[in-house]
Amino acid sequence: MTDQTQATTNNYVGSIAPHGGTLINRRLRGEMAEATREMARSLKTIVLSPMNVSDLEMITVGAFSPLTGFMCQADYLSVVNDMHLANGLPWTIPITLAVDEETASDIRIGQSVALAEPDDAGGVRLLGVMEVAEKYTYDKELEAAKVYRTTEDAHPGVARLYRQGDVLLGGDIWVFDLPLATEREFPELRHTPAQTRRMFAQNGWRRIVAFQTRNPIHRAHEYIQKTALEIVDGLFIHPLVGETKADDIPADVRIQSYEAILRDYYPAERVMLGVFPAAMRYAGPREAVFHAIARKNYGCTHFIVGRDHAGVGNYYGTYDAQLIFEEFDPKLIDITPLMFEHAFYCRKCEAVVTAKTCPHGKDNWVFLSGTQVREMLARGEMLPREFTRPEVSKVLVEGMKRQRNSDAN
Repeated sequence: MTDQTQATTNNYVGSIAPHGGTLINRRLRGEMAEATREMARSLKTIVLSPMNVSDLEMITVGAFSPLTGFMCQADYLSVVNDMHLANGLPWTIPITLAVDEETASDIRIGQSVALAEPDDAGGVRLLGVMEVAEKYTYDKELEAAKVYRTTEDAHPGVARLYRQGDVLLGGDIWVFDLPLATEREFPELRHTPAQTRRMFAQNGWRRIVAFQTRNPIHRAHEYIQKTALEIVDGLFIHPLVGETKADDIPADVRIQSYEAILRDYYPAERVMLGVFPAAMRYAGPREAVFHAIARKNYGCTHFIVGRDHAGVGNYYGTYDAQLIFEEFDPKLIDITPLMFEHAFYCRKCEAVVTAKTCPHGKDNWVFLSGTQVREMLARGEMLPREFTRPEVSKVLVEGMKRQRNSDAN
C-alpha cells in the first residue's frame, strides 16, 4: 500500500516542532479510503480493546507522532528498557497491539489485517488496516516492573497488561474511519493536533501551557493553571477522556465541571478547552513524560507537572513524576515542564497556597482525598467552598446523581 502519511519536514503550524519533526497523519481519504475499506472487508479482522481504539485514534491524528503504527520489537524493547525509541528519541510508554497465540499463529509477516471496534449491534465496525511487519512475544512482568514500577496486579495498568494477549503485532496503520467516539464523545472539543496548532496560531499564541487531568477541577487546579498562565500566552486545558478506572469521575461530568468554571472565572481570550482521547495508563512518572510529549505534538510549549502526576495508590514517590524529566536531554524532550507543589486552601491565609508559600500548619489547610470527594458526592453533599467553587460542586453532585440513577436502572 502507498504510504499516505504527510511526512514532509515542515508540515505543521506552530512555534514548536512535533516530536521527531513531523506531524503524522495516517487518515486515508477519498478514493484511497474507499479502496482500503473495500479491501479490509476481505481481511482477517482484529477487534481492538478500548485502549487500542484510543491508541489508534491518537496515532492517526498525530498525537503520538512520530509513531506511524503499533510498535515493532526494537522500539518496544528500547522503550521498556531505556525510555527511548530505537532511534534515540525519548518515549516512555509502549504503544502495542496484543493478540492471543491462536490469533497470532494465523497471521504471517507482511500480511495486512483489518482493525475494528465493536459496534452497537453486537458486530464490528472496520476502522483501518495494518500491515504486520513483526509478531513477537514479550515479558509482561518485565514491562510491568519497568513501566509501572510494580508487578502487582492490584495496579490497574498492570492488571490490564496481564489480561492482554501474549503476542504483540507491530506495523504501520492506515485508517479510513475514526472510532465512533470521535462523533459521540465531545466532538466539539476533540481537536486534532493540526487543529489546535492552527487555533493557537490564530489566537496569536506562541507560548502555550497544557494542563492534563483525569479529575474534576478544584481550586488547587485553578491556582496552578492561573499561575502558569502568568508566564505564557495561552492555557490549553486538556482533560483525558479515554478509558479510566471504574471509580474515576465520568468524563462527561468532568467536562461539565470545567465548562462551569471557565465561563465566569477565566479570561476567554487566553484559555482553550479540549479533550485528550488517550486511555489512562496510571504509569506515574513515565506517563508524565508521555503526556508532555503528546501535548508538544498538539503545539504546546510548556506542560504542567504536579505532584504524583498520573499516579494511583502509593506506587510512586511524591515527586517522581517531576524528577524523571532530569533523566532526559531537554533538547530532545523539547517541551518545558512546569513543576508545581500540591496546592490547597489555607484558612489563615484565606487563599490557595502551597507548602512553599504558606507558613501555617496543616491544621489550617483544607485537604480532601479522592476517596473523600467520591464519598461526599455519593451522599449528595456539596463539597467545601474552600476545596472547589460551588458551580463545580453543583455539577458534580448532579452528575453523580444521574449516574447512580442510571446504574440503578
